[in-house]
Amino acid sequence: MPSPQEQFDRIADTLPAGRDAASVRRRLEAVEGMLERLFVVPGLNRPVGLDSLVGLIPVVGDIITAAMGAWLVWEARNLGMSKFQLLRMSANIGMDAALGAIPFVGDLFDFAFRSNTRNLRILKRYLDKHHPATMTLEGEVVAKR
Repeated sequence: MPSPQEQFDRIADTLPAGRDAASVRRRLEAVEGMLERLFVVPGLNRPVGLDSLVGLIPVVGDIITAAMGAWLVWEARNLGMSKFQLLRMSANIGMDAALGAIPFVGDLFDFAFRSNTRNLRILKRYLDKHHPATMTLEGEVVAKR
C-alpha cells in the first residue's frame, strides 16, 4: 500500500501545478482559454472570455485584465524566455490595456484584439523549440520517447 506522501505526489504530478514545461504549457493554455474563449456569444458565433467581460467595467476592469495578462508574461519569464519575447508579450498587454481603456471603442477593441492568444502563440513557439517534449496534438501532450 502506498504511503500518503506517495499518493499525494502521484496526484500532484497529474495536476498542471508543477514547474515542469509540460505543466506550465497546460496551465497557460487553460488560462488563455478562460481569458479569451470562455463561451460563445449566441448570434455572433464569436468566443468571448473574461478579458472582454471584465474589460467592460470602467478603469478597474482594464487594470484587472492587464494583471491577468501579465501573469502569462511572468510565467514566460520563469521559463527563461528572452527579453525580446517578454517585451513583445508586454507590448501586446500594454496595447490591449491602453486601447481597452477608451470607453466603447476600447470594448470593441478588446473583443477583436486578443492579446492573451497572441502571447500564448509566442509561448508555444518557445516551448516547441526549447522543450519539444511538451508539443501538443489536439490538446493532448505528446510524450517523446
